[in-house]
Amino acid sequence: MSERLADWTKGEQAITYQTCGTCSHVQYFHRAFCAACGAPDPREQPASGKGRVYATSLVCRAATPETRAHVPYNILLVDCAEGFRMMAHGENDLAIGDEVTAGFKPFAGKLVPFFMKKKLRDSSFGGGPRDRAWNGNSGLGLLGPRFARSRESHPGMTKTPITLTNARRTRCWR
Repeated sequence: MSERLADWTKGEQAITYQTCGTCSHVQYFHRAFCAACGAPDPREQPASGKGRVYATSLVCRAATPETRAHVPYNILLVDCAEGFRMMAHGENDLAIGDEVTAGFKPFAGKLVPFFMKKKLRDSSFGGGPRDRAWNGNSGLGLLGPRFARSRESHPGMTKTPITLTNARRTRCWR
């Protein structure tokens, strides 16, 4: 295996990933082989740091004494622009579908990737029909990927229904 590029796991402010020269598979976890086809020596490349939030979890209880100073903190799964998914920290107000950009912050004595919401004009990820809602072009205004309020009223109910605009359509109550 060739020499690894320095990345955040070695204290550098960079995210790296691997691509297979044989089958073009993209993988985030560093291995001496391609996880899809088994070919040796996948190429290592620096990531752009751009992506979209796939999942988010706000941690409100410290797992260790070192993390107590950071509570509450947000753990994310981010679909990166290069085609891999990674876990990282992020701003507490991020939601599923938000476009993000990576930076780095110290956390419990280590430098870790930290994702921040992209500015509206810095929208270069995606572009398909499903992304129109995420980019604010579907009549959702500044709500973007989050939620579109339902206009129907429900007699006897004090809560307003919210329709999720992600891949699955479900109802939730606020």
